[in-house]
Amino acid sequence: MFRSAVRQLLFSALSIACLFLSNSPGSVAQAAATTNIPATPGPRIVGPSPSYQFPNSEKFVYAVEWHALSAGTATMQFDVDGSEEKLSATAATSGAVNFIFPVHSWFNARIDPKTFCSTQVFKHSEEGKRKKETQIQVDAVRGKSVLDEKNLKNGEARHQEDDAPACATDILGGFFYVASRPLLPATDETLPVVDGGTPTVVRARVEDREEIKIPAGDFHAVRVLLDPISGKFQGKGQIWVWFSDDAAHTPLQMRAKLQWGTVMFRLLRIER
Repeated sequence: MFRSAVRQLLFSALSIACLFLSNSPGSVAQAAATTNIPATPGPRIVGPSPSYQFPNSEKFVYAVEWHALSAGTATMQFDVDGSEEKLSATAATSGAVNFIFPVHSWFNARIDPKTFCSTQVFKHSEEGKRKKETQIQVDAVRGKSVLDEKNLKNGEARHQEDDAPACATDILGGFFYVASRPLLPATDETLPVVDGGTPTVVRARVEDREEIKIPAGDFHAVRVLLDPISGKFQGKGQIWVWFSDDAAHTPLQMRAKLQWGTVMFRLLRIER
């Protein structure tokens, strides 16, 4: 089960990342009652504003909990890599969960900083006795998502190509795509996510502002519901993300309600 938590929440829950928040005064409920919300456009990725800065050289370290049981740690970090941004992530079990089902995986994604389009994804997964590597290349010219996967235990390889939008986010970059947007209460938006296979469309809805207490401290936060409405993650659960209610829009906390239980990610610290 925890294998699914890490893979489906971190490397697929983070998949489900999405949109728009803003520092408008008043509560979300008040804004929803007094604002005419325009019709939701089709799924799309909007390039960051000129003032947006990627959180380069900052490592976000999270404690992972499964049914209130300490289950491991996860990290995310951005770095400049040539003309692109490189997003790296790790996930590792600990304690009793590691004894039952060890997980030690890492993930890299390359993102065009001008458009926020993901161009390449690499995943190395060690889950129990399973070991595999997956690479996903986005071919914007042909409109394809190209997946190459190798089983590191038996050498079996798989190649798959699927139609994909020219610009989409990935399962981790989506969280920071959200952070790049203004914070507008009661906004309901959709965006495309590539992770091999048919792209997923995720709906993101800003629900409320609230104060939260996590290991990293006490924060004013904006809560966003992320809901996959098509693709391979549809119907597998919902995810709530709390972003800091400031210019940084740091992902502070994540909660996934999945078919088999609830998993929490809480920010422990930011290493610089």
